[in-house]
Amino acid sequence: MPDSLIVIRSGATDYEQQGRIRGSLDIPLCPAGVMEAEHAADVLAGSPPAAIYCSQSICAQETARIVARATGLRPRIVPNLENLDQGLWQGMLVDDIRRKQPRLARQWLDNPWAVAPPEGELLEQACERVAGALERIVRRHGPGRVALVVPDPLDRIVRWIVAAEPLGDLWSRDAIVEPLAEMPLASQWSRGRGVGQRQPSTI
Repeated sequence: MPDSLIVIRSGATDYEQQGRIRGSLDIPLCPAGVMEAEHAADVLAGSPPAAIYCSQSICAQETARIVARATGLRPRIVPNLENLDQGLWQGMLVDDIRRKQPRLARQWLDNPWAVAPPEGELLEQACERVAGALERIVRRHGPGRVALVVPDPLDRIVRWIVAAEPLGDLWSRDAIVEPLAEMPLASQWSRGRGVGQRQPSTI
């Protein structure tokens, strides 16, 4: 089992720049997103992890390739790490959702565990599939550090599963200022808990 997991938020796309909900839509990095990926690569270049994994999302794959070039690694795509599916909200401006569906938008922001976007994915369902993907990654490796590139807000879901960090506002890219975080794994697994066993009350 690895000692730690380095969670890297993939670089921004035009949707984040415009204040739109991207969800599971596949959109490439924008120029600002490329710069964010290059910054993550610079951070890890001096102390590369043992392996780098990534979501199937185009922006995550592009970010992972930029990081991989700086670290001499080959990124591996992990199934079931699609971004949170936000259904009919995908592609919409956050401000428009708040204006057109104020009650549902407020319920989502106050307690995303209780509701799902129209035709979208429940947060609990996303956590279950992400937890399974994390388990498979962890079982592949011995001691060391492993990196994982995932899109926003999936990075916050990973960090919640592994370290019980608050989810915050899942529509706000600034909810977590630092797009790269290294979290220990050994203490959690030594207690026999594994990922995916936290309860929503820990938010």
